[in-house]
Amino acid sequence: MESTRKVISSGMLLLLLFVLLASNYEVVEGRVCESRSERFFGKCTTDSGCTSTCRTEGFAGGRCTGLRRRCFCSKIC
Repeated sequence: MESTRKVISSGMLLLLLFVLLASNYEVVEGRVCESRSERFFGKCTTDSGCTSTCRTEGFAGGRCTGLRRRCFCSKIC
């Protein structure tokens, strides 16, 4: 009986500690910088083609955007 109380008390203490620690974390997001691709030519039709070109330019990714469908590369500033 005594050991059951200790186990339950320890479990509750660990749960409380977890909740307190988890509530102190903040999600930090960096700014995303975009610039037009220097190597992508023509009309941008798929994001995957734009992304692979942007990666060769040192960016993290890319996407087709705008009415003229240009390839814009992006990375965390």
